[in-house]
Amino acid sequence: MNHTIEYVIQPNEVELSAVRAQGAGGQNVNKVSSAIHLRFDIQASSLPETIKMRLLALRDSRITRDGVIIIKSQEHRTQDMNRAAALARLDEMIQRVSVTRRTRVATKPTRASQLRRVDGKVRRGAVKATRGRVVGD
Repeated sequence: MNHTIEYVIQPNEVELSAVRAQGAGGQNVNKVSSAIHLRFDIQASSLPETIKMRLLALRDSRITRDGVIIIKSQEHRTQDMNRAAALARLDEMIQRVSVTRRTRVATKPTRASQLRRVDGKVRRGAVKATRGRVVGD
């Protein structure tokens, strides 16, 4: 069973920059001019240390050597939509590493399970006692 901890990314930790179009002929300039580049510094963020270490250990082309996540978003027409898409991708990345394995808490055996175990042992003893004997004696 897995357990996910929700982390909220602070707006001041994310650096968003609009990318201007290189006006190539035959290209939808409006679409390209609404592109957004998102920069998120893992080390400078307020995330817990364990999550930072897991993010840095991720094999992802969007993470640079110095621990900065760069996400480019340009598939939407408006900057707001691209900004939302980039933030969603960053959020998904953080959620992916924040999933932890749930360990089972050891509990005392219940009375019913104890009785079942003892009953099984008693039966086993009875079966062993009849081994090697001729049936019908």
